[in-house]
Amino acid sequence: MHIKSQLPDLPPIPDANVFDLFFKAPQGAQIADYTVYVDAATGLKHSLRNYYEFVRDAATALGVPPARGGLGLGGEAGDIVGIFSHNCVSYAALVHALLAITTPFANLSAYATAYELAHSLKTVKPNYLFVQPALLPTALAAAKEVGLPEKQIYILEGSSGDERLSLQDLVNRIRKGSISREPVRLANKNTLAYFVFSSGTSGLPKAVMISHGNLWAMVLSQAIWRQEEIKFLRELTPPKAPPVALCFLPMYHAYPLNIVAFRMFGMAPVTFVIMEKWEASAVLKAIPKYRIEALALVPSAVHQLLNHPDSAKTDFSSLASAGCGAAHLPTTLRDNFLSHFGNVTLSEGYGMSELTFGISRKSFDGMFGLKVPDSTCGLINSNVEVRTVREDGSEADVDEPGELWVKAPVVALGYYGNEQATQETFVDGWVRTGDQMRIDKDGFLHFVERKKDTLKVGGAQVSPSEIENVLHAQPDGLITDACVAGVSGGRTSDEKVPRAWVVLSDEGKRRGAEEAVKALEAWTKKNLSPYKWLRGGFEVVNEIPKSPTDKILRRLLQERFEAQYTARAKL
Repeated sequence: MHIKSQLPDLPPIPDANVFDLFFKAPQGAQIADYTVYVDAATGLKHSLRNYYEFVRDAATALGVPPARGGLGLGGEAGDIVGIFSHNCVSYAALVHALLAITTPFANLSAYATAYELAHSLKTVKPNYLFVQPALLPTALAAAKEVGLPEKQIYILEGSSGDERLSLQDLVNRIRKGSISREPVRLANKNTLAYFVFSSGTSGLPKAVMISHGNLWAMVLSQAIWRQEEIKFLRELTPPKAPPVALCFLPMYHAYPLNIVAFRMFGMAPVTFVIMEKWEASAVLKAIPKYRIEALALVPSAVHQLLNHPDSAKTDFSSLASAGCGAAHLPTTLRDNFLSHFGNVTLSEGYGMSELTFGISRKSFDGMFGLKVPDSTCGLINSNVEVRTVREDGSEADVDEPGELWVKAPVVALGYYGNEQATQETFVDGWVRTGDQMRIDKDGFLHFVERKKDTLKVGGAQVSPSEIENVLHAQPDGLITDACVAGVSGGRTSDEKVPRAWVVLSDEGKRRGAEEAVKALEAWTKKNLSPYKWLRGGFEVVNEIPKSPTDKILRRLLQERFEAQYTARAKL
């Protein structure tokens, strides 16, 4: 099935720096000041005007030549900046400053081990790093492995306790020298804005390239959605003050990055309370403390909030809306959320890193004269086309599952330095999502299952191939083959957790299965982030089933496990 959006078209995407969309008021107008960010740990508030001044000074500190006291960065010179940090206000400030001087930045997982970080650094090859102090040892270890000089590693926010300069230090140096500001640099639709890591349809994490044009299209499409909602709800009076939202999802992920750093600046003002990272009890304390009105969630966070012992005694009276993304939200979990939180509205949609943010959104019942099905992830955004495709390449019928293909101005430029993966996923302007969807007669998308091998654990992507590579890298040579795939046992009914099937080598057999598995588990925990750990367990097998072309037949192992899992559940 092939459909196009029924929403109004986007205006022409300009060849301009997206920084202007975020911070430049229309001619003759002035952007009203408000509190844009609040540090949840300290309560420190940042007004929009003060924040803007800091961002412009940071852009100057990063962009002017060293002879004038800056770093002399620029995208045209091939510079790339890596950001390795948990959430903080300076994360957003650095992002905006780098956009202003058209210098691409790479969002690096703050949970990465030195092994994982080194892979990311080898992929995008940044020549500068800004790091959270607590993560500096990991950054230094990875930088040493890839040959990134220590002198090009800076502190993002806070202090490292040595002579290493921070972003604030660089800004102070510019301000002290009264150096004239670096102007916002020119950009076009295809100017590279940033990298975000994704496993795509399969394989190791890849660096998705997002352009300034992608960001323009994302924000403008979200604005059109909001205009349509306002028309439907007849909301004519804007709120007296910006709503207060809570950010605990990692800003290096496409979903929160776009919400917290991009979307709100191009739409309606929002005050974001920034938490360093997710911790359920801390979130439950922050909601009443800051009178939080809006939450951005992932399914695992929904599950934990509903089941936390402090949830029943938490004051949620300020909460008015929530959005859930990054992974499919099961119907039962959604219903439990709505039952627990009463009048809170819950929005859902569909997106992926390769699509900048999202390409569909769940509308209000009655919008466009349509009744919204419970199971849908929404109608597609402005200027979006989607197709559902059968295994043989033909188009699926109405309500028939097929792989979702997407064409839109938010489609990424491709994967950096990986032409083969780019050609496999980006086909003639279409993105092959690897997700099975069906499209009903009214144009609503319905998630069926993940076709691709990549897992979503707690909203974060997990690559089976990456875990397999780590298993094979275990230095004692305990295995000759391995397969990793998702199995039942996650926090929600449809969340899968990684499980490993391994074939022992002679050395592995000599030690015995139990001892070998213990060593493999310790190795993976040392070299992988916790959400990638093999929570589905290990199984020693005689061989890994493969096709005639040597492709691992994961489904055979998964089906065998699920049959045993179901049988045990019935006992």
